[in-house]
Amino acid sequence: MQSLSSGPLSGATKNFIDKVVSEENGRPGALLAILQRVQESHARKYLTRETLEYISLKANVPLSRLYSVVTFYALFNLEPQGRNTLCVCRGTACHTRGSSRLLEQAMMSLGLHAHQDDGETDKLAVTTADGETTLRTVACFGQCALAPVVEVNHAIFGHMNERTLQRQLEALSKREARP
Repeated sequence: MQSLSSGPLSGATKNFIDKVVSEENGRPGALLAILQRVQESHARKYLTRETLEYISLKANVPLSRLYSVVTFYALFNLEPQGRNTLCVCRGTACHTRGSSRLLEQAMMSLGLHAHQDDGETDKLAVTTADGETTLRTVACFGQCALAPVVEVNHAIFGHMNERTLQRQLEALSKREARP
């Protein structure tokens, strides 16, 4: 698996997972709910290999199925995430209305570089060196009438332009500077 290993799970983490699995198991969408609640409980908002192995055991779901789910849905993370998140839509409507320029601006402002040999930025998830901000791309938010769309800390901003994006980035910088 591509996730970072975090070592053995604590008793508190196991107890939390046990509770979540018992509350959600048997409900429609239980697996997604379990994974989402467990991910949200992690300080860095990601699922470790050990966490997935424990969920697999407790929910009686093959580890391969869990891995398939977390790699299919963009909302799940196998790598630690920043305290802040910035997500740029790369769907057709957003692309034709300038989301690639917004993505380039965000990368430059945050001091980030794509980690792909082919230069493609359609599937991107990078975190700043200080761990404060994660910049991601998604295929589509489903908000095409608002294109281009950018999500900042789970708030959707439509009709985004470079000036408004810069203000959002400055606001994130000010938030990071707080003790």
